Amino acid sequence: MRAIVSVSNKAGIVDFVRGLKELGIEIFSTGGTKRALEEAGVPTYSVEELTGFPEILDGRVKTLHPAIHGGILARRDLPSHLSQLEKSGIKPIDLVAVNLYPFAQTIAREGVSMEEALENIDIGGPAMLRSAAKNFAHVLVVVDSEDYGPILEKLRSGEIGIAERKKLAQKAFQHVALYDTMIAHYLGLES
Repeated sequence: MRAIVSVSNKAGIVDFVRGLKELGIEIFSTGGTKRALEEAGVPTYSVEELTGFPEILDGRVKTLHPAIHGGILARRDLPSHLSQLEKSGIKPIDLVAVNLYPFAQTIAREGVSMEEALENIDIGGPAMLRSAAKNFAHVLVVVDSEDYGPILEKLRSGEIGIAERKKLAQKAFQHVALYDTMIAHYLGLES
């Protein structure tokens, strides 16, 4: 199994990732998350090692890559999807744990510039969450640190059922929708 972990809110992430690693899950993480995990003695692979491509544009592009989204979106029940992954050298990604850049905290600061606000709009995070939530039957999607413990318990005791996966996907879609609404409101894009 493989997981991508990229979180702004680091609460509980070290214990969660330790638990995932104990279960034999290979962990890939992005810059800040990777640093936090390694400082806590939990080594992970970089997303760059997964994609074979470095972050570009000052970190604006790091997870928008076929090795990530192909690995997340591939249906495991369709031989054609698995064949395409194999031909492309892509391995499935089974768990996505992401929470988004702290846009609300950024814009709440007095004197924040529009440029700073715009740089705190997460692009790759929502894309990974949508991909994982769309493919919830095959990929666990985690946005809430309160779910870390229960997910680890269920993984240790066996499989996580479709009803639970669906609840996690619903939470992810709601998380992204709220985020998008907040950005639209800030930019005055509401109709």
